[in-house]
Amino acid sequence: MERTPLDYSVIRQRLEGQHGPRYWRSLEQLADEPAFVEFVDAEFPGIAPAMDRRRFLQLMGASMAMAGLAGCGQEPEHGVPYVVQPEKVIPGEARWYATAVPFAGYAQPVLGRTHVGRPTKLEGNPNHPSSLGAATAFTQAAILQLYDPDRSQAPRYQGRGTTWNAFQTVAFERAAKWDASGGRGLHLLAGASSSPTLQRQFAELLKRWPEARLYRFEPWHGDAYAATEQATGQPLETHYRFENAEWVLSFEHDWLGAGPHELPHALGWSERKRRAARGEGEARLFVIEALSTVTGAKASERRRVEPAELHGYVQALAAALGESSAPPLPGDAQRWIETLAEGLQARRGRCLITAGEFAPLDVQAAVHWLNQRLGNIGHTLEYTQPITWIEAGGRRLDDLPALTTAMEHGEVEALLMLDCNPVHTAPGNLEFERLLQQVPLRIHAGLYYDETAAHSHWHLPLSHALDGWCDMRAADGSVCLAQPLVRPFYSSRSPDEILALLQGQLTPDARAMVRQTWQSLDDHAWREALERGFICASAYDPVEVTVKPPRWDSVEPQEGLTVLFRPDPSVWDGRFANLGWLQELPKPISKLTWDNVIGISPSLSERRGISSGDRLQVTIDGAYIEGPAWVMPGQADATLSLFGGYGRSRAGRVGDGLGYNVAPLRTANEPWMRPGAALTRLEGRIELASTQPHHVLAGKELIRSLPREEAYRYEPPKPAQPTLYPPQAKSDTAWGMVIDLDQCIGCNACVVACQAENNVPVVGKEQVRMGREMHWLRVDHYYGGDPREPKSAFQPVPCMHCDQAPCEVGCPVNATVHGPDGLNEQIYNRCIGTRTCSSYCPYKVRRFNWYNLTADDPPALQAQRNPNVTVRGRGVMEKCTYCVQRISEARIAARIEDREIADGEVKTACQQTCPTQAIVFGNLLDPAAEVNRERRTRRHYALLEELNTRPKTTYLGLVEDAPVLPGEAAPLDLESAKGERDG
Repeated sequence: MERTPLDYSVIRQRLEGQHGPRYWRSLEQLADEPAFVEFVDAEFPGIAPAMDRRRFLQLMGASMAMAGLAGCGQEPEHGVPYVVQPEKVIPGEARWYATAVPFAGYAQPVLGRTHVGRPTKLEGNPNHPSSLGAATAFTQAAILQLYDPDRSQAPRYQGRGTTWNAFQTVAFERAAKWDASGGRGLHLLAGASSSPTLQRQFAELLKRWPEARLYRFEPWHGDAYAATEQATGQPLETHYRFENAEWVLSFEHDWLGAGPHELPHALGWSERKRRAARGEGEARLFVIEALSTVTGAKASERRRVEPAELHGYVQALAAALGESSAPPLPGDAQRWIETLAEGLQARRGRCLITAGEFAPLDVQAAVHWLNQRLGNIGHTLEYTQPITWIEAGGRRLDDLPALTTAMEHGEVEALLMLDCNPVHTAPGNLEFERLLQQVPLRIHAGLYYDETAAHSHWHLPLSHALDGWCDMRAADGSVCLAQPLVRPFYSSRSPDEILALLQGQLTPDARAMVRQTWQSLDDHAWREALERGFICASAYDPVEVTVKPPRWDSVEPQEGLTVLFRPDPSVWDGRFANLGWLQELPKPISKLTWDNVIGISPSLSERRGISSGDRLQVTIDGAYIEGPAWVMPGQADATLSLFGGYGRSRAGRVGDGLGYNVAPLRTANEPWMRPGAALTRLEGRIELASTQPHHVLAGKELIRSLPREEAYRYEPPKPAQPTLYPPQAKSDTAWGMVIDLDQCIGCNACVVACQAENNVPVVGKEQVRMGREMHWLRVDHYYGGDPREPKSAFQPVPCMHCDQAPCEVGCPVNATVHGPDGLNEQIYNRCIGTRTCSSYCPYKVRRFNWYNLTADDPPALQAQRNPNVTVRGRGVMEKCTYCVQRISEARIAARIEDREIADGEVKTACQQTCPTQAIVFGNLLDPAAEVNRERRTRRHYALLEELNTRPKTTYLGLVEDAPVLPGEAAPLDLESAKGERDG
């Protein structure tokens, strides 16, 4: 059905004459689009067509656990129940083990929780400096990938099941041939890795077969190593110390967004902001970018520029610092950059300039030089050897273009592709697929029988990091030891074991190989490292560098539109495409689920008459892709944003057939940006599932914003408003939560942590479109001001646990009640599904189970679930419980030890995982509790306070700094117009 394009004249008219930016959730809301109004006004969105049963079974089958415990060995064993319960095993009691999971080659340090031998939850390792107990959404979802039934379960030859013995026979014959030729014709392509053991094995392989060639391919690793090599003469890892940087200026760098460094960056910046709140310097972030990013959304000031203008801004900054000459920038941009330069000069050694790994190489190199000129090296950034190694045995690993050249020349007789999927992700993937068919022996090793496996002779299943042994380095360079939480589910091998098999070893043992790498540790030190999860003092030492002055190349203006390629913030390059948790996770900025889109600016939308969901075609030099449009507020006018990770054909039952693949438009020379694109609107629309218009609230002050000089002043508690409710029974405990909106970066780690902890099901795209997502915790994204240059705010919204809860009054069967600890409790076996409580709830935080999502699952599907949380059935309401099971565990422990529950002893799942520690939980009746200290400033407020529901979940507002350039817009005022429906 055709949809009328947005009327931007209405938007402009509504914004004119306002003293502060209007507060809005989407352009449709700002324009009062009829479809949006109809959706919001519906108490419960219209009944969706029944989900196709085949699709329902696909979602449930690959979104929950699919294995009893299986044994290691050539064939998996079958789990059996206890006859006699083992000693010291208490059902329901969790045990924790330190381990790690990889992401793009970097270790994510975690603690794994097991129940009676079943891994059920991951949390950040509190002892590791790169984690401090926090974790990202990707890390939280790794537990689901362990149980994914679509993981490869046995070796295949020519697509048919075979045995490891059969592969060993072939490998033994080939090893003898390569011994004679020195390995000529053997080529190995590996995904990014930081494993010292794997690096040692590659070095030993090259020593045995010196004619073999090694390549490295990580689809979205960026050009950071190439940039440091251009700037310093050697490839290096750049470590940012955001906790020491009072002013940060970033060029096209989403360092708070999804990626392998997301966690340490968020931890560092949140610490910087806490120091600034204590009066220890400043914490100001300035961002220059073309796309709307999480980092830009949290910036003190953001400049929207076209990609071709980035060079001019960097040169202008260098000129303002007295390091070069450059033509002036247009308009007030020159004055703004000069003011920034003055501020950076005044904070030498206490400032930082960054450039994204997808920015042009000369821009990245220039930024390294500017940091050296400002005295920042050694203070706010430092350099070490690369964490993901790029050499082995003294030889540099080649890149993917070198491999394609070798295949084209017929030099590749055998190719092992280890933990990568180039047929799907390689730039210009169709050409790579064509050349791959010419290789006589193709071997693929991966977690899934993916697109590359389907074009290989042999496919070898890799073990998951949680059921195998390996070592790898974290973002700080320290070595993490990944020990299995459970015996292998399937007949799989680790990368170390597969490399050993290729060399003719008969019974390789991953644990023994890792132990051999670290044989310098005695047995006591080795056991301590396993218990701790990492090896102390194993990080690389900083190296001293001298940065060369940059080459200022001129950038010619380009015709047409410029395309920027970025990894998807939920499924990355597609490696997580089969995880329902991440597919249904709303993306931080757009709140889209289950799809990737072609992002366009509001200006381009208005000029071309394009609405979100319209089918578009993007063409560059004859290659093209098709996908749905999405209007992105804050995006540069002549820029298109395309996101990877989709267009999968062999991801699994959940991930197949979703979205488009960006690879055909990318090239080896231009993998991150391509100019000269043509945009064509096609007939028809694609229905998208975005949660941005869902659960829109009506209130006076949804987001509070205060100038810094007022934000931290003491605010005495407000007197309680009169009420007709009876007084609550006296208790010594009243659990409550405070969420700091100034710290929240909208990363959604809390959402996935809640889902894993509380057995929240996946419902699928069709149900999300109807507003029926089941997440107990949502993160609302708000815009303020002009859609072309909006400000942003993120607001996590769990159940408010109101003292005067309207849901309790409305429930006809007393299924929602007030507990003795002040919690709003939901009694599932009383609920009859009238949905009255949801109708009465002004915060829209209650979820209704429309379908029987879990009851028909076989026992094997229940392995990942938390046994301490009730699994809900169809026809009942559910919501956030403040992780009441964790409160109960702490209460039991305190009673056993005859003491009170200590402040901070109870951590909810969302609080535990938050990378910025924006969530504080505790007893509101304890005056010394941290949750009460947070409530004593002017920033503290309650959501929809005027309704007098007296919520126990409250907020700390945004902190606004005055603009660096006098005369610019005043600090953000996010107060809504009274009485209007603002989400």
